[in-house]
Amino acid sequence: MTARKRIGVLISGRGSNLQSLIDACNEPDYPAEIALVISNRPNAYGLERAQKAGIETRVIDHKHYPAREAFDADLDGALREADVDIVCNAGFMRLLTEGFVEAWRDWQLNIHPSLLPAFRGLHPQQQALDAGVCISGATVHFVRHEMDAGPILAQAAVPVHADDTEDSLSERILQAEHRLYPHALRLVASGAAWVEGEIVRYATAAGKAALLNWSLSD
Repeated sequence: MTARKRIGVLISGRGSNLQSLIDACNEPDYPAEIALVISNRPNAYGLERAQKAGIETRVIDHKHYPAREAFDADLDGALREADVDIVCNAGFMRLLTEGFVEAWRDWQLNIHPSLLPAFRGLHPQQQALDAGVCISGATVHFVRHEMDAGPILAQAAVPVHADDTEDSLSERILQAEHRLYPHALRLVASGAAWVEGEIVRYATAAGKAALLNWSLSD
């Protein structure tokens, strides 16, 4: 059996997407395992989720660093000390330096609650409502230095209802995220998806479908 890829997850908050990855990694045929969870906030609830699952955790508090470069250097060092193969941002609310991003180029994933390239940055759900779109969703992409940019790996669409608020749309998108992120990580960890230039390639046509059983009526 091929060795499972070792995953480092970066969090800042409650860690609901982290939990979806923990649950996926508990499946015997899943091609990845979480080796380390790092939070830049010591009170992040996601740390408790990881500890309950028996996963090593670290707190690297950005407030203790005079510059982003020093923080990112310690972040990178902790990931490499844990022999991490793939980095997953899961609600990690820090902009990473270009040096860090390039060091993990094509091996760092992020999930964003919109159908990128639409609605980058903060409050993408409210941006979607303000734009009057009928469909929004979630995107998993490979990280680049620009905010919410990089080759798109997988997407899931959800409907926008006429009576939606930012909170209700956020919750609907979050449910999609919990299905999408484990699917996307499986593609990369198994070698079924990879980056050529700035385009993601897939081993099979089926692999490109983010969620074959996803329905906009959900």
